[in-house]
Formats: sequence, C-alpha cells, structure tokens
Amino acid sequence: RGLARTDDPATRPPRLSAMYQPRAFVGTDPAQLDALFAADPFVTLLTNDEAGAPFASHVPVLYHRDGDRIVVEGHWAKPNPQARHAGDALLIVHGPHTYVSPGWYPDKHEAGRVPTWNYAVAHLRGRLETFDDAPSLTDLVARLSRHFEASIGSDWEFDATDARQHALLRGIVGFRFMPDRIGIKLKLSQNHPMANRQAVIDALSSQQADDARAVAALMRTTLP
Repeated sequence: RGLARTDDPATRPPRLSAMYQPRAFVGTDPAQLDALFAADPFVTLLTNDEAGAPFASHVPVLYHRDGDRIVVEGHWAKPNPQARHAGDALLIVHGPHTYVSPGWYPDKHEAGRVPTWNYAVAHLRGRLETFDDAPSLTDLVARLSRHFEASIGSDWEFDATDARQHALLRGIVGFRFMPDRIGIKLKLSQNHPMANRQAVIDALSSQQADDARAVAALMRTTLP
C-alpha cells in the first residue's frame, strides 16, 4: 500500500508532504522508507526549544512499521536540552546523495544542461513522547544494542543485572516518535530523457564512492 490518504481517520496513514517535493521526485511506496531507515538509521531529529528556536540532535534509532503505523525509538543523554522537548518534531532520514555532472548527458549541448545533485531523503513530522522509567529504558537499550550488534556481526548484550550498566540508565531519556506526515523525496533524474538517465546511471556506477553507486542503484529502480 502506498502512503496515500484514506477516508477513515482511524485508519488514515501518515499524510504526505513534509518538504518541497516536485511531483517527479515524490516517493509513495512505504518500502522506500523502510530501505532508507535500513541503510542509515542515524537520523536528524529537530524540535523547537522553549523560545521557539530550532534545536537538532543526531541519534541512532530503531524503526518499526506495521502497515501504516510507524514508530521510531531512541534516546538522548539526559543533559541534552531536546530531552525536554516532547511534542511536535521533525525527523530526517538521510539517504545516499551524489553530484551529477552535466558532461554525462547525451543532450548536454543542445539542452544547455547544468550540474545537479541526486539524492534520496525522507522527512517525517509527528509527535515525540519521552520516558525515563527504568523498565522502559532497559528494554529500549537492550533492543538497540541487539540490533546494532547484529549489524556488525557482534554479540555484546546490555546486562540489566550488572549494577554498573544499570546505573547508566539514569543518564538517558528515551523517546518514541509517531509520524503523522511523511515526505519521501527521490531526486533521481526522473525529469530527464531516458538517455540522460541511463548515462548518469552508467557514470555513477563506475565511481568509487559508495554513495554514487547507491544512487545509481536507486535510479535503476525508477526506470520504466
């Protein structure tokens, strides 16, 4: 199912649009969001402080989607002012990005092409809930460590029975983030002729940078 509105408010998925999105670059497939979180779960979380000024933190998170329901979980160090900013928030998921040279386009001369940047990103707007009770923090830290330890082939586990480890829970505040508005932006040359798109894919695929090759792979998924 796509991220489109339904008529029933009880089952309505998160609304689209949380950033500037020309129609050609709008992503509507929830699997695209899954892939962005899977590739880079180190997100940017933005809130407003008591004076209304923006405040940002960069945090690793756990992402869970059950149909249209999305929950993102993580924690801050307790001294971080954002730990007291429960309420409206913007969460940014950073996908791969890379420079695109106009020299790669077959029609560069006749169309007067200029440089650009291709990228994938998601913006999620919603509400933050915070918690600092020991059972919830124990569960969160245990799940975070299991997830990221597995991602590097390691097996360290948080041990709540270790007094030294358990004491460290007093230094953090956990959060749950539930988005009600989502924007997935895939700026991958969809507004160019097919020959240009294929030429950019070929050029990026030959680059050494991981992001360049990742963008090329994403571009292939947008071809008819």
